[in-house]
Amino acid sequence: MARDRQARGARQGSCAVVGAAILAVLAASAAQAAAPRVLSLDQCADQYLLALSPRRAIVGLSPRADDADSLLRGQAGGLPRRRGGLESILAARPQVVVRYWGGDPRLTAALQARGVDVVTINEAADFPAVRADIRRVAAHLGQGEAGEALVAQMDVRLARAAGAWRGKRAIYLTPAGATAGPGTLMDAVLRAAGLRNAVARPGYGMLSLETLALDPPDAAVLGFFDTFQLAGDSWGPGGHRILRKLAAERAIASLPGAMLSCPSWAAAQAVEKLAAAAPR
Repeated sequence: MARDRQARGARQGSCAVVGAAILAVLAASAAQAAAPRVLSLDQCADQYLLALSPRRAIVGLSPRADDADSLLRGQAGGLPRRRGGLESILAARPQVVVRYWGGDPRLTAALQARGVDVVTINEAADFPAVRADIRRVAAHLGQGEAGEALVAQMDVRLARAAGAWRGKRAIYLTPAGATAGPGTLMDAVLRAAGLRNAVARPGYGMLSLETLALDPPDAAVLGFFDTFQLAGDSWGPGGHRILRKLAAERAIASLPGAMLSCPSWAAAQAVEKLAAAAPR
């Protein structure tokens, strides 16, 4: 009798587990079935669609979806590419269009007048703003859970990397000699990895050769040098020996363009890469 009760209990427990699994699958299938048809207007918007939307709901990516500085270019294969013209967009019948810099106010207004939900990714200057962008786009795509999962992954990376460089003074440098000061996402990346930005002027701009010569930083963080090499361009590191020397002798990490080209969770990957280069 006792063995019968145990067997019945085991069968009931097994059925409950199977039932829960079936419900989870059905719920996921229902969420995907309800996902709106989505289209992106530029390379940054591509990343949000590829990360958040069910693949079958993507009716168009930008022509730059598989460029070298596209973070999720490996996932873009097989998906349709669309030019940013009104006719091309409407032909795909999207319910939601996501943009960062692609399109213009007239195109946005024309799409909205035809009932298309247009979502613009904001210019994030810090990680709270990146979280807000992820959650807002995810909400418009009906993918709130996917958005929270992406935010959680980003926060885990930031927590692991926090303070790794212990206040070492550094600058950010691109092949053209551009840099980033306070109020930029790149500044937030440096600070999140425990680096102290040697650039005091807010925003993005060109490095001052005089300042570098008189007060060189302890370290340099390179950005987009991989894209520069792949493109085969001839515009070396600012074209000046001081910048070339700095890049050659004081670089602590070279961040790929795919981590830096858009305001997204990829910035946390850049922080993680910087932290991995810190001395133990």
